[in-house]
Amino acid sequence: MIGGLAFAFANPAILAALAALPVIWWLLRMMPPRPAAEVFPPLRILASVMKREETPSKSPWWLTLLRMLMAAAVIFAIADPVFNPRSNTLASSGPLALLIDNSWATAPDWERRVEAASGLIDDAEARDLAVSVLFTGDRQHDATPASAAAARTRLAAASPVPLPTDRRSALAALRTAFDAFPPGTIAFLTDGIESADQKTMTALNEIGAAELRVIEADGGQAVALTSTSNESSGMSVTATRLKTDDRRSLSIVAYDARGRAIADGTIDFSPGAAGAKGTIEAPFELRNDFARLGIEGAASAGATHLLDDGFRRRRVALLSGEARDLSQPLLSPLYYINRALAPYADLIEPRETDLAVAIPELLEQRPSVLIMADIGRLPEETYPLLAKWIESGGMLIRFAGPRLAAAPADDPLVPVTLRQGERALGGALSWSEPQPLADYPANSPFAGMARPSDILVKRQVLAEPTADLVERTWASLADGTPLVTTAASGTGRIVLFHVSAEATWSNLPISGHFVEMLRRSVQLSRSGGVAGESKAAQAHTLAPFRLLNADGVLVAETGNARPLEMEPGKTPATTPDNPPGLYGSEDGFTALNLLPRDAELKRIDTTLAGSHTVERLVRAESWSLKPALLTLALLLLIADAVIVLFMGGAFSRLRMARSASVLVFAVVAIALFTPPQAFADDTRPDDERILERLDTTHLAYVVTGEDDVDRLSESGLRGLTDFLTYRTTLEPGAPVGLDIMRDELSFYPIIYWPVSAGAPMPSPQAVSRIDAYMRAGGTVLFDTRDQFSSLGATSGGTSPNTERLQAILANLDIPPLEPVPADHVLTKAFYLLTNFPGRYTGGPLWIEAQFENRDEPSNRPARSGDGVTPIMITGNDFAGAWAVDANGAALLPTVPPDEMQREFAFRSGVNIMMYMLTGNYKADQVHVPALLERLGQ
Repeated sequence: MIGGLAFAFANPAILAALAALPVIWWLLRMMPPRPAAEVFPPLRILASVMKREETPSKSPWWLTLLRMLMAAAVIFAIADPVFNPRSNTLASSGPLALLIDNSWATAPDWERRVEAASGLIDDAEARDLAVSVLFTGDRQHDATPASAAAARTRLAAASPVPLPTDRRSALAALRTAFDAFPPGTIAFLTDGIESADQKTMTALNEIGAAELRVIEADGGQAVALTSTSNESSGMSVTATRLKTDDRRSLSIVAYDARGRAIADGTIDFSPGAAGAKGTIEAPFELRNDFARLGIEGAASAGATHLLDDGFRRRRVALLSGEARDLSQPLLSPLYYINRALAPYADLIEPRETDLAVAIPELLEQRPSVLIMADIGRLPEETYPLLAKWIESGGMLIRFAGPRLAAAPADDPLVPVTLRQGERALGGALSWSEPQPLADYPANSPFAGMARPSDILVKRQVLAEPTADLVERTWASLADGTPLVTTAASGTGRIVLFHVSAEATWSNLPISGHFVEMLRRSVQLSRSGGVAGESKAAQAHTLAPFRLLNADGVLVAETGNARPLEMEPGKTPATTPDNPPGLYGSEDGFTALNLLPRDAELKRIDTTLAGSHTVERLVRAESWSLKPALLTLALLLLIADAVIVLFMGGAFSRLRMARSASVLVFAVVAIALFTPPQAFADDTRPDDERILERLDTTHLAYVVTGEDDVDRLSESGLRGLTDFLTYRTTLEPGAPVGLDIMRDELSFYPIIYWPVSAGAPMPSPQAVSRIDAYMRAGGTVLFDTRDQFSSLGATSGGTSPNTERLQAILANLDIPPLEPVPADHVLTKAFYLLTNFPGRYTGGPLWIEAQFENRDEPSNRPARSGDGVTPIMITGNDFAGAWAVDANGAALLPTVPPDEMQREFAFRSGVNIMMYMLTGNYKADQVHVPALLERLGQ
């Protein structure tokens, strides 16, 4: 042993040659005399011939020592010293039995396990022992001993499985195979995780082998995600680990359906802790795109947690106690609920007003949440349907109102017992004042939200005091009376808002706080798999869709997996027939993860067995010093040759010319291969150009790569620039062609984009830059130049340019569009216009829809940039009408030929530019008298 490492010689007999080193020393001491340089004259030559005979001189001691080291290195290399040599200590009394765990936890170090098993098989072959190989993750087990070659074949064909170990069946097969003749050695290559029965070591000891070896890793790579919870503030993730003796921090990454990392978080383990929790903080909209979670740096099925449809947008059914009054939408009970949940959920409403028909119709569509606004008494036959739906995972959210206040007190579909009637707060006949909200309790999904000070409740339905009323309360008023209560029913939940869903009982529905409360409540519901009337109590099966392999990767190969049996009230578990993965289809699936919720990894207890040895899987490999010693001897030989040549004067005869040539060659090489020096001025931004762009307004167009289109765009914007200079106080600079992938876009208020099907499709990065430009307040004017009157029309044949525009818009986050209304600011920004012609006329100019012009108001926030639309779309070919040559003459005729149409095209361009630069100020009422005077009204 040397420093804890085993050391041995493969050929120790060769070391006897070390005894010859003294002889080698004596031989190496002799050295021929150095040749002397003599002058040619014959007399000197004759004189030197007559000298006495000289004896060879002795070599220097350091040169002799170098040669001795060379000889010793050769001797030691032939002896082949080996560090950590394998010692074959297998018992010869019987075959070798290999019990190998190939569970999910072995995936990260599977190659090391194969090497360890291969070494044991080699030892068995050296002693002519049969080998039995069993894998605890396989479905079938054959423990019959076979040859070493057959064992290697089985080992090479094995691989980790995305399942826990099933040691019970493997041990049963091992016990049966060696019932009469016990094995000599049992080698148990374990993943270190204890099985459910916790009797592995006892069962191995009972087989009666002469030797029992336990080979395990340190367990540092055995980490797994066990559960997730999509909470109000983020995604809560629970993890467990096997090695607990240190503090550890894991990075958790959330991936979307395309495998892109879109969010991350951390889980911190305390020393000695096997489990820990962490949170991935992300907006609700981003969490909706989570497809799976993974531990960074850990490639195993346990380190991957799949998410199914339950983490995506919920389907919410809306039901009201009264018909919707379209003339008074603000008084509708569902108006504010609809506006609050529309951005976050898929909303459905019944087609029938009859509740006996409407409720079964809604439940057949498998909603996650059913919201009932001021519904007191339901049809008798609907109570069992709703009760089964809630028990199967549905969430019922109810809002109070006059009808619910008058409903019977024994209503089974309310979370608490209610007092009949309503409580009035404030007014001539009330001593109490309208109540604000109290702080939210810690067990509420609203915890963490700031308590609003401007929300007051004037009426509410009261709950009867009970022992568990506090536990069931999610929100309350300042006087302690409940505002929101809840109760669990089966796997579902009932939630009651003790105020109405419209603004008659409180101003809560018209606040932004109402949106957040509803969003958090709906987020707690389940999605996908909530059954309706006929399916609530029926089991159904889901076919394998995508399965998880041992490395934590989803694959389409389903192998021998069977359909997943879904039973109400029972959580499915992974089995060899149902490995972890996604079950269902593209239309909807259920995620089956490796470990159950709140599972914990426990280390296998080796103290329960009798006589055995424990070895580490990660051990020092055997390696030989022979290559290093031979290399050393070769280097010493080269050094000896160089020294002898130097002492013989070989290097002194080199010519200065050769040295000079070498020096010149080196200088030339350095000059050729040294990269040119980069100065700061070479990469300095063009400050003057940037200042010029900022100081002067420029019209910009997208360079498509088609010369004729780009020349026409430049000529058109140059013509509009001249028109603006002559007719307005705006004096723009020369038009600028933009490469949207490289140029800075924020310098320009509007960008003209001539859409051409023949131009290359912009890259996703370029489209992303355009999207960011539009979000920052810029506007893009798309011109298909085909006078296509209906954007996105499918009849009559879509032009290639319009198809290309649709492909571009499919990757942009654009608002709803509408043709320019008659009273829009664009029609009066400078000129009074009724349409926006270009080279063609008749096609509309599409802009962002202005919801304030509709019958129903919207809760969409006001746009930045004074309400300027981020997108305009036309097919009238503006640039073709604006294009002029150097003399100001039009390049292209209008269709039909009409110079007044060209004039109105220029006026359209002026209005667009004024609208871009001044916003919607012309919409103010202060301008109405002046406009009416101009119109002669």
